[in-house]
Amino acid sequence: MYELLKGITVVEGAAFIAGPSCGLHFAQMGATVIRFDQIGGGPDSGRWPLGPQGQSLYWEGLNKGKKSVAIDLGRPEGRELAQRLAVSADGLFVTNFPVQGFLSYETLSALRHDLICLRVMGWADGAPAVDYTINAAVGVPLMTGHEDDPRPVNHVLPAWDLMAGAYGAFSLLAADRARQTSGQGREVRLALSDLAAATMGHLGQVAEVVLGGHDRPRSGNNLFGAFGRDFMTLDRQRVMIVAITPRQWSGLIKALGLGEPIAALEAALGVSFTADEGARFIHRKKLDAFVEAAIAQRSLDEWSGIFDSSGVTWSVYRSLSEALQYEPRLFSENPVFAQVTYPSGESYPTAGPAARIPGEKTEPQMPSPQLGQHTDEVLAELLGLSAGEIGQLHDRGIVA
Repeated sequence: MYELLKGITVVEGAAFIAGPSCGLHFAQMGATVIRFDQIGGGPDSGRWPLGPQGQSLYWEGLNKGKKSVAIDLGRPEGRELAQRLAVSADGLFVTNFPVQGFLSYETLSALRHDLICLRVMGWADGAPAVDYTINAAVGVPLMTGHEDDPRPVNHVLPAWDLMAGAYGAFSLLAADRARQTSGQGREVRLALSDLAAATMGHLGQVAEVVLGGHDRPRSGNNLFGAFGRDFMTLDRQRVMIVAITPRQWSGLIKALGLGEPIAALEAALGVSFTADEGARFIHRKKLDAFVEAAIAQRSLDEWSGIFDSSGVTWSVYRSLSEALQYEPRLFSENPVFAQVTYPSGESYPTAGPAARIPGEKTEPQMPSPQLGQHTDEVLAELLGLSAGEIGQLHDRGIVA
């Protein structure tokens, strides 16, 4: 953990991925992040994958280094406590609760006029949605898959949720910077639908359909607009090879020993594959045949040495368990990871901040808290409640 945001406190009242990952980014850069949950756990407290003790590894992963307060949000007194937490400290609040309700910006800003609230939403109009339904709505699953199979292919990576967490952290810091000069609070509404639609626009895909008059066809594992695909070695290992730049393309052709046949193909087609990456995609079936035949002549071990010495951009396909075992750059020798023991007693490699800052002091990576672990501490230090007041809240079941 870095200390770049030390001294900043963010309060989080959110579940699932987008809001908690936003808080996680803050925590791993040194901010104090306090999240409140329903007593017994919120809707994401038991999500898979589960550990040997039945604990949610998903919840543990997204809430590392945070402080946890457990409140009965179904009772007026509990909701009032959540409101007081939301507007406390630095007035930075992350939530995915609905626009209207006890955590509405209208309600909270009446308690603190300079509050900055990041509200993660599904659809911008308030309709419910999750990453996977937004992804279906925006068209990505119909671009994914092989040409001869019309079925949509859903991804397993919640990309819009993860992007929302990162973009949300950026938005919260941007709003805080503006507040330092204006004193003005504001609500930032970040809808997965807007994020997905905007991203498709940023990548040129909206313009592609509007100007071209048709949807992008499926192309299997071929990299759109350049050269890239999976190929099988002599010992039946699959490798992904990509050549986008002229240098990548030239290095690949040299490594494969395909200079003469590729030159002949270029002459026959009247194109330069080195100069025009798009031509590689247009004529991918012809190129794929050459590369496929060449890759099939050697084993993975042989190609590994040739590719690395030639600067080819490639990777073998691995399962996560294989990556943990055979790719030390990702896990076992990666300083981003450290062995951390959790409240459950389990210990496993745990990721800190993904960014590396040479020369910057780092703190040990912290586990996620037990649910409600910091309730008393936060109520006393942040809200100024006395031991007697906190005891009464416990006795009445308002906090745990």
